[in-house]
Amino acid sequence: MSEIWQLSATDLAHRIARRQLSSAEVVNAHLARIDAVNPALNAVVRVLADQAREAADLADRQLAAGESVGPLHGVPFTVKENIDMAGLPTTWGVPALAQTAVPLDAPAVERMRAAGAIPIGRTNLPDMALRIHTVSSLHGITRNPWHPGRTAGGSSGGEAAALASGMSPVGLGNDIGGSLRNPANACGIASIRPSAGRLPGADCGPRQGHLLAVQLMNVQGPMARRVADVRLGLRVLMGAHARDPWSIDAPFEGPSLTRPIRVAAMPEPSGGSTHPTVAAAVRRAALALADAGYAVEEISPPRYEDAIDCWARFIMGDLASVLDTLSLVMGADAMNFLKNFQAVVPPLADTMAWSNLMVERHAIAKAWSMFMAERPLVLSPTWTQLPFEHGFDSDTAEGAAAAKELMRPVVPANLLGLPSACVPAGQDEATGLPIGVLITGRRLREDLCLDAAEAIETRLGLATPIDPVTFVNEAAPK
Repeated sequence: MSEIWQLSATDLAHRIARRQLSSAEVVNAHLARIDAVNPALNAVVRVLADQAREAADLADRQLAAGESVGPLHGVPFTVKENIDMAGLPTTWGVPALAQTAVPLDAPAVERMRAAGAIPIGRTNLPDMALRIHTVSSLHGITRNPWHPGRTAGGSSGGEAAALASGMSPVGLGNDIGGSLRNPANACGIASIRPSAGRLPGADCGPRQGHLLAVQLMNVQGPMARRVADVRLGLRVLMGAHARDPWSIDAPFEGPSLTRPIRVAAMPEPSGGSTHPTVAAAVRRAALALADAGYAVEEISPPRYEDAIDCWARFIMGDLASVLDTLSLVMGADAMNFLKNFQAVVPPLADTMAWSNLMVERHAIAKAWSMFMAERPLVLSPTWTQLPFEHGFDSDTAEGAAAAKELMRPVVPANLLGLPSACVPAGQDEATGLPIGVLITGRRLREDLCLDAAEAIETRLGLATPIDPVTFVNEAAPK
């Protein structure tokens, strides 16, 4: 029989509901797993043991009393530390915010609690969530469970490492430039960046509003080891919320499509190089989809490189307005990455440039929409290279440019507000590192993305959780 911490969130919920396991047993098993493996990974940066045990006891009493319960009743979950939890600091990974306790849960946390889930820990992220590698000037580095010398991805890297190693069955992250999918790829788990507006986002930060790039490109989302758990989490979290004026109510499942569903596959996306092992994993995923009844062809969406370039100019143009403020709270290494990244992105000269950028974004979105009317799904790498060594992205301008290049497949979905799921599709034999692929779909068709991701998982998925690898025969990480 599997250890409790090895079970999926869906399985745990079923067993708790049927009284085959108590919530207390489940929570204690995950707390013990955190004690056992977190010292090697530094993924969970705040353990909520006392609160979790109290909530588990209450959950068991509610079941014993025959009360109606939610779909995640008694199941533990973890929360990235830039998502508000009432009474706790939302640190964003920086010392300046280490004591900034907030009064309200974020909508995502509120809905997980309403579904019966129990928060057991807060997870690590890079300073201000502005890096694809998780090292925090407050909490330190998070290591990849598969390879301690390689990045766990970012910015939701602590969450991904915790899930992959069995510290949590399901968790919450967010994504403005792949931050739900970058670490899922690096750590061998599943996640989805939902469509813009599908999930509400709100915080208790000092600013009354958000930067335009955040409004249009940032989303909250679920992460888990199995696609079924990502689907369950998305159903719990979705829907309009009064604190997010742009969030919407929309059905989870869209209209039926003519079969077979057509998929555009890009094993080697334009705009840069692709590691042969990564391209091979995408081709295996394409064969898995064909085996599942999809019609797959190798073809790129229109204006693919324009979409990547537009995303970079958009986010860096917006961040330029707050770089001076960020420099007051972010660590030197994190700022070095930002400045190196900025150096390879042309600045926006004036308000006319901003207006033209938004016109360009609309034109790219229209071209993609017309393309996806015929091909509702796009299959690609998540990263075009294997997860890099610690410090690679920030040590030099060349490293930052290479990081921008390798992450290029994740950013069109952010620019265009599209759903995009990451699912493991194999491993690199030389390093043992997992390789994830992306399934990006039409707006509000998360159901199609997850169906395809599940077909890939069924045929190519990895066995997780794993015990962290603590040593590999490579040069010591920086």
